[in-house]
Amino acid sequence: VQLQASGGGLVQAGGSLRLSCAAPRLIFSEFIKYDMAWYRQAPGKQRELVAVITTHGGTTNYADSVKGRFTISRNNSRKTVTLQMSNLRPDDTAIYYCNARVGVMDSWGQGTLVTVSS
Repeated sequence: VQLQASGGGLVQAGGSLRLSCAAPRLIFSEFIKYDMAWYRQAPGKQRELVAVITTHGGTTNYADSVKGRFTISRNNSRKTVTLQMSNLRPDDTAIYYCNARVGVMDSWGQGTLVTVSS
């Protein structure tokens, strides 16, 4: 699955960013089969799950560190998933990766850098 992530950038602490991920080569009936997620990897750290949204958007889960600040959503007709990030902190600085999972199969986007300055 080809995933195209966008929306990263430099923002001051307390600011907001919105990340988007598109799956242009999937058709609607395929896209809705995937759980979609965002992961991130900070320098010197392991990749960690940030947020996940299930196939039809019925369930979302977040890392404790982002609860109340980040919101994941999906638009199945547009085959996109969005991560709205608010009240950003310097420790949110990382490369953010879009993930699509069905069964045990994972697909990853290219990553988009988010830098939060203090």
